[in-house]
Amino acid sequence: MDELLTRITVNPAQCGGRPCIRGMRIRVIDILDSFAAGLDAQQVLEELRDLEPDDIRAALRYASRRLDHPFIAA
Repeated sequence: MDELLTRITVNPAQCGGRPCIRGMRIRVIDILDSFAAGLDAQQVLEELRDLEPDDIRAALRYASRRLDHPFIAA
């Protein structure tokens, strides 16, 4: 599963250093926003034609990992 994360690239000179898919200008947040807007995986692939199914899985895995941190209440 972690090999999926190699599809996520971060380049300070591209998209403001935001995580993208395979060096393209498709950001992880673009995929997440598409799901939040109600699109399903097939529709996301149709909207963002350069994506592959593993790119979607990678974006979801990346987001999941980034959000899985402890919260310490003050």
